[in-house]
Amino acid sequence: MTVPAAVWLWPGRALYTGPSLRLGPHSGAVTCVVASTGPPFVVRRAALAEQRVRTALIAPRVRHHITAGDGRMVFLYLDAGSASERACRAKFTAGDRSVLTGHRDETAILAGAAELSAHTPLDRVASWIIEVTGREETAPADPRIDTAIQRLLRAGEPLPAELVAAEAGLSESRFLRLFRQHTGTSYRRFRLWAQMRRAAASLAEGGNLTRAAADGYFASPSHFSTAFHALFGLTPSALLTLDLTIRCVDA
Repeated sequence: MTVPAAVWLWPGRALYTGPSLRLGPHSGAVTCVVASTGPPFVVRRAALAEQRVRTALIAPRVRHHITAGDGRMVFLYLDAGSASERACRAKFTAGDRSVLTGHRDETAILAGAAELSAHTPLDRVASWIIEVTGREETAPADPRIDTAIQRLLRAGEPLPAELVAAEAGLSESRFLRLFRQHTGTSYRRFRLWAQMRRAAASLAEGGNLTRAAADGYFASPSHFSTAFHALFGLTPSALLTLDLTIRCVDA
């Protein structure tokens, strides 16, 4: 029997629940929190002993291989260096900076992970993420940055930082500093998340990869696939082989 899968995509984070993706050795550009609602999974890194765990945090650009059984897996992707990612790191009790293991509230988050599905109300999904990271997301205190975020999410084209800074009445350098200060990520990375969200929304509406790439303002389907793989460590086509539900969330 096929295990249904679901993906939620926010500006700056993503969540997957479903069967193990059975990926080969890989790395991604974002931090990945992994949880198994079934048996423990194995994390392998080159030249290091394998670890058999129920929860782990994999740092960006760390080449690793996860081997899991047939149980449901949950992957939470967070931008490296963001406030949520830093808070989440502090919740793990063992390991090193590359791979942390043993979430302090492991029993509770595994119980919550087992209940996640495409039908889970969004507030419960958000509450689970807060429990994992130990931090609740808040709107930027600077209204200029909040306006810039909304502009990015609703833009009909990729927006250069210079243009958005001018609309905010700021120099580009000042705008970029404020943007990182209030969002925990760079303008360029946030813009990429916004493009990914638009592409995911297109897929959720039944579009194919060509349509999704165009809707996300990627130069081509291969550009979309390459950018997706660089960010998450897998291709969008690998996800689309699943019985998958996609949810796109504004904030």
